[in-house]
Amino acid sequence: MDTATIPTTMTAWLGTDYGPASGTVQQQVDVPRPGKGQVLLRVRATALAAGDVRLLLGDPRLARLAFGLRRPKQPIRGIDVAGTVVAVGEDVSQERIGEEVVAELNAGGGLATFVVAPAARLVARPDDVEPGVAATLSVSAGTAQQALDLAGVESGHRVLVLGGSGGVGTFAVQLAAIRGAEVDATCSERNRALLDGIGAMRTFDDRTASASAPPAGRKYDAIIDIVGTRPLRALRDMLTPEGTLVMVGGGGGSVLGPLPRMLRAALLSIGSSHRIHSLMAMPKPEMTAALIELARAGRITPVIERTYPFAQANKALAHVEAGHTVGKVVVRVEQ
Repeated sequence: MDTATIPTTMTAWLGTDYGPASGTVQQQVDVPRPGKGQVLLRVRATALAAGDVRLLLGDPRLARLAFGLRRPKQPIRGIDVAGTVVAVGEDVSQERIGEEVVAELNAGGGLATFVVAPAARLVARPDDVEPGVAATLSVSAGTAQQALDLAGVESGHRVLVLGGSGGVGTFAVQLAAIRGAEVDATCSERNRALLDGIGAMRTFDDRTASASAPPAGRKYDAIIDIVGTRPLRALRDMLTPEGTLVMVGGGGGSVLGPLPRMLRAALLSIGSSHRIHSLMAMPKPEMTAALIELARAGRITPVIERTYPFAQANKALAHVEAGHTVGKVVVRVEQ
C-alpha cells in the first residue's frame, strides 16, 4: 500500500469499559502512527485467546494495575495478528514496507483494520502459510513451547497436559509429541478423538470422577497445567521423583487471580526434588519463526474451531468468553 493512500480513520472494535463482549462496539477511530522502532500493519487476521477475554473483563482485578485501573488503557482486544507492513516509524527501514508478517502486540489492538506493532517482534510470514494459521502461533503455540522448555521435556518422557483441547493445550500436545514424548491429556469427552488425532496417546475425560485422573500409580516426568483447578499436592504426587510441574494459567479468584496458587506452589517446592514453576510466557520472535516453519512443514496444525468475519468480531469474543473453546478462534480482517 502506498503510504499516501493510508486512510486517516479506521474501523475498530472497542470495549472502552471493563465488561463482557456484549459491550464491545464497532467504531471509527484514527489510524495510529508508528513511533520510533514501530511499524504500521494492515491487519489480515487476528487470533483470539483466553487472555483477550481476561483483559476484556479486567479479570483478575490485580491486572488492572498494569492495564488500567478504571478502564482499559488499550480498548481494542487482539494480541496475535498477521498483517502487511504499510508504514514505518523512525529507525525502521523503509524496505520493510510490503512485508507479510506475524506480530505479538503489547496489550492488544488487533481487532482493527490497522495496528501499530514493535518492529523487533515482527516475524516473516511465508506465502504458503495463510494469515489465519500464522496468527495463531505467537501466543498460544509460543506459550506451549515455553512450557515444554521449562519442563525440560525430551524424547521418552511421559507428559500430562491438563486442559489439552484449548489453544495452548492443542499445541502442547503436538509439540510434546514432536519431541518424542509419550503424551496424555485431559479434555471433555467430545474432544478425545481430536486429541488422539494430534498426538495424545491417552486421553481422560475431565468431567467424570472415574476418569478425571490417570490410573493410580502412573507417574509423569512433566505436567503442563493449563486448567489450574486441581490440588497442587495431588499433581506433585503424580510426578516422577525429579519431575516438573509447569503452571501455565487458569484458576484463581476475581481479585488476585492465580497469585495465591503460585505462592502455594513456591512453598510446596521448597525442599522437594520436584520442580514447580509458574510460567510467565514472553514474546520470542525467534520461537515464532521456528513454529511457523513447523506449521509450514505440516508438523504442527493449528486447531481452528471457528473463523469469523471482521464484522462479527464481537461474536468471536463472546464465543471465547463463553468458555470451552476448542483450539483457536480467528477473526479475518481482510480489506
